[in-house]
Amino acid sequence: MVGELSSRKRDHIRICTERDVEFKKKTTWFEYVELIHNPLPEVDFNEIKLEASFLSRTFNYPLVIEGMTGGIPEAYKINKNLAEAALQLNIPLGVGSQRAGIRNESLKETYRIVRDISPSIFVIGNIGAVQLMEEGIELAEKAVEMIEANALAIHLNSLQELIQPGGATTYRGIIKSIEKTVNRLSVPVIVKEVGCGISRESAKSLEKIGVKVIDVAGAGGTNWTLIEKIRAEEAGDLEKKMLGEVFLEWGIPTAASIIEVSSTVEIEVIGSGGIRTGLDAAKALALGADMVGIAKPLLKPALESVESILSYLRKIILELRTAMYLTGCRNISELKKVNKVLTGPLIEWCRQRNLPV
Repeated sequence: MVGELSSRKRDHIRICTERDVEFKKKTTWFEYVELIHNPLPEVDFNEIKLEASFLSRTFNYPLVIEGMTGGIPEAYKINKNLAEAALQLNIPLGVGSQRAGIRNESLKETYRIVRDISPSIFVIGNIGAVQLMEEGIELAEKAVEMIEANALAIHLNSLQELIQPGGATTYRGIIKSIEKTVNRLSVPVIVKEVGCGISRESAKSLEKIGVKVIDVAGAGGTNWTLIEKIRAEEAGDLEKKMLGEVFLEWGIPTAASIIEVSSTVEIEVIGSGGIRTGLDAAKALALGADMVGIAKPLLKPALESVESILSYLRKIILELRTAMYLTGCRNISELKKVNKVLTGPLIEWCRQRNLPV
């Protein structure tokens, strides 16, 4: 099982760095969000404040480095570089699914390195909801202990599991497992999707059981159905390959999912899934997200150097600051209240779902 996990993780990195694994037809729908230009911004560009509060802690920017990998030797360098970048920018950092490190002590350091870099980094642990249900709350406790996590993300990936060769085929009991984990852990629990988005109904259920943060991880960015379809094709599993082809564009676009969740719950929301520019980040925050998550665009830079990661994130920060300047916003609180117009299928989605526009 450990060998299979390592092989899968290595496949994921290879496919994500070598192939185009973005959604092809479905987009994030950020293109249907227009922030209203303010030609008279009473703002000094250099004095715009980008600090954001998240889980009772203040960060320099409203950005989260989402969990990507761990559990293979190559992940050590990736997570080390990401942690050093997170430390320099003072932003939260997630790790990839920790089951491999829990099962194999020799792989623990590929995750633990993020904490070893500094005790001050806000680190988010990561386990799968299916594995939590199968193996119990102890899995969550071990994940937190391994990296001295400040919070634990439980990821939902029902479609990915179905397409994945050997993946799980049941989610029965997931809510109860998450609730038990929330009640047992001493750190807050984040629940996140992996590219299919979260609806308001699911958000309500998660808030009700005590989840502190919802990370929408909507459709339009990295397509894990496509990644698993590629893996199935390489493995000669034609049934999984064909299933992946049919559901290749499944999911709630990120912009719609942010509105679904942020307009429904009072807990904090991370907007993620296809965030590729600072303007995307600005739109996510304007739609109701409290923080913005970025993953795949940082993978190649993380394989190179800390400076490559910082270079990409500084570009995002500059673009975000520019969007705030052009809308006359002096801080993130003002950006969350900025005037905007929704168009196209996004406004139609909101109308049919009775969401605020």
